[in-house]
Amino acid sequence: MRVLLVVYDNDSYTHLFPMGLGYIAAVLENDGHDVEVYNQDFHHYPDSHLTQFLDDHEFDVVAVSVIAGYYQYRKLLSISAAINASKQRPLYMLGGYGPTPAPDYFIEKTGADIVVMGEGENTAVALMKALEDKTPLADVTGIAFKDGSKVTENPRRPLIEDLDSIPWPAYHKFPIEYYRLEKEPRSAATDFGMPMMSARGCTFKCTFCYRMDTGYRARDPINLLDEVEFLHKEYGITYVSFQDDLLMSSVSHTENVCREFKKRNLPVKWNCNGRLNYCSVELVKMMKDSGCVFINYGIESMDDQVLKNMKKGLRTDMIVKGIEMTLEAGISPGLNMMFGNIGDTRETLKKAVDFLVKYDDFAQMRTIRPVTPYPGSPLYFDAIEKGLIKDIEDFYENKHVNSDLLAANFTELSDDEVYECLTEANTTLLNNYHDMAKKHALEQVTNLYKDRQVGFRGFRQL
Repeated sequence: MRVLLVVYDNDSYTHLFPMGLGYIAAVLENDGHDVEVYNQDFHHYPDSHLTQFLDDHEFDVVAVSVIAGYYQYRKLLSISAAINASKQRPLYMLGGYGPTPAPDYFIEKTGADIVVMGEGENTAVALMKALEDKTPLADVTGIAFKDGSKVTENPRRPLIEDLDSIPWPAYHKFPIEYYRLEKEPRSAATDFGMPMMSARGCTFKCTFCYRMDTGYRARDPINLLDEVEFLHKEYGITYVSFQDDLLMSSVSHTENVCREFKKRNLPVKWNCNGRLNYCSVELVKMMKDSGCVFINYGIESMDDQVLKNMKKGLRTDMIVKGIEMTLEAGISPGLNMMFGNIGDTRETLKKAVDFLVKYDDFAQMRTIRPVTPYPGSPLYFDAIEKGLIKDIEDFYENKHVNSDLLAANFTELSDDEVYECLTEANTTLLNNYHDMAKKHALEQVTNLYKDRQVGFRGFRQL
């Protein structure tokens, strides 16, 4: 089968390597299919270019993958229109976290023929075999498909327990020279970065999370570092960003990853998503010594009752202790906060802002967004029950129009009052960030001329 994987453009100057499609490309290629990648992201092609490309080249299947989000949804609609306009329109397949909770809705809105629900590698292989052999799609677990005038949703496919059985992403199919330009916190100007997957799933049950896979599955640290070493030697990668939900799933797993980094002794720094539950002086020091420069923490609130309401599994004393340990070890912490959860008030937001101002080391510019009840999350069903959202169409077409605006208001405040609170909070945070940037720039002026710094390379725009 000839398969075209479409990587859409999100209007950024640089883009992250699309790991999901990288894995799909790898398993399909290993199974003997002819896989081609259409990089709208790299070239900033207009959608009409995709229509012409499909007109000029014959494919059996075209596939697009999207996560949940207002921009991704709108982009998916325009990409779908371009695919459907082709004179040689192939079978159209969707995948990703976005379509998985409501495949019938996404098939209706996009005109796609099939949605791959959840984890896609094994399902994609089985689906291609069914298409090639012309066997019934009803026998393929893990998909929903257009069946005449209705949509049939098959049973879900079991998760892949052994992640090391999946081939590495098909890097050779993608323009890595472009993707490696993406900069992460604490990147040097000369670093080349690449996202990776160290695990899938999460052991926690936060109410706002829309990821539907249960449990946690980690890769073997040896296999993981084999891939890091390959990326360094083959593509010059010097910074790896583990983008999965949680590398810090346990103390022992984190320690084993650190040991393998130390053993390889590669000139590669790294970051990950972490959990403050597992922080200790010993662990963060071990992470620092193995090359970790940034840990992205989902803190979300600095109020114990709000944390309890969202089933975060954290307490504020645990947060403060863990962040102080991280900073003391010389690792920058990602300080992620949201506002508008059940129980949030002006006072809970002020505690979050005060915390960010106190502990911000300026590795990132931090602002606060309202919580979004993405379809598939417990919070989404709360919003339905409370009458804040009617259904998935209401969510995507009317409520979730921008991630910085309310999709549903779970507080006792009016919408205007929520926006007033966010205005004050983000004004404080942005002033704090730019005041520090101004201070740093003026220090450069003083030090340049006072110390006659011959290594100075010029003033740079932020």
